[in-house]
Amino acid sequence: MKEHIQFKKQREMSQILSDTFGFLRNEFKTFFGVFFRIIAPFLAVMLISYGFYMFQIGDVMSLTMGGSTSLINGFAVFMVALVFILATVTTYVMAQATTLFYIKSYIKNNGVIDFTEIKENVYDSFWKFIGLGFLVAICVGVGFLFCFLPGIYLYVPLVLSFSILAFDGKSISDAFSDSFTLVKDYWWVTFASLFVVGIIVMVAGYAFALPGTIYSYAKMGILSGEMDAENFTIADPISIILGIISTLAQFLLHIISVVASVLIYFDLNEKKNFTGTFERIKNLGGTEE
Repeated sequence: MKEHIQFKKQREMSQILSDTFGFLRNEFKTFFGVFFRIIAPFLAVMLISYGFYMFQIGDVMSLTMGGSTSLINGFAVFMVALVFILATVTTYVMAQATTLFYIKSYIKNNGVIDFTEIKENVYDSFWKFIGLGFLVAICVGVGFLFCFLPGIYLYVPLVLSFSILAFDGKSISDAFSDSFTLVKDYWWVTFASLFVVGIIVMVAGYAFALPGTIYSYAKMGILSGEMDAENFTIADPISIILGIISTLAQFLLHIISVVASVLIYFDLNEKKNFTGTFERIKNLGGTEE
């Protein structure tokens, strides 16, 4: 029997970390079965467009170093880059929505997953997630642009706005504003939890990117002490494959951050609203003798 994770309760930082990995470990097969059934087509487009983008960049750089390039080559790079950006945004939005609504179904049905319900929720809320993501990106981006600290200050509550959108069914504007209310008086605790999770995900991401970096250095001639910049600019199949693997790994590692943000959301919600406590009391009162 799989251990059931109770989301609606207060947690310390160590419990947030352990329950994040505990949930993914217990639900690994079921979760990724649902996850890839929904986002596989979008993920495939993202990875394929990334491969074509790297190939086009390498081709243009080779032509430039050879003293020749063309408007057609530049336009091809622009179009492939545009497809890659759109595919990446779509895939990440779908992935985040799928993870959140999977957890929502998990909570609602006491660990039993309803695939149809999850899929419908993901597609129905797609544009809401896009709109909220765009709003969050602008606010956090402006915060980082003018001064680094305001960007961090805004990022902490706004990263939880997606959970509010999914679990509370709020509008984009309400989810945006309610995130600040939720984090009020608990900003530093929330920041610390997100920071630790972010470090773990970042280190793991670097580990998957390391083979590609080593191969690039070896190809460039740095490891042997002889620079070969011309060969370095050419995107060969091995470097493209390593890049795709790294991109896929970082995409999947992002799920850890999403699950952790959900646990943080429920922790803060419980501290302020006692939603889970009231539900458990209600269920105890309704239990038949």
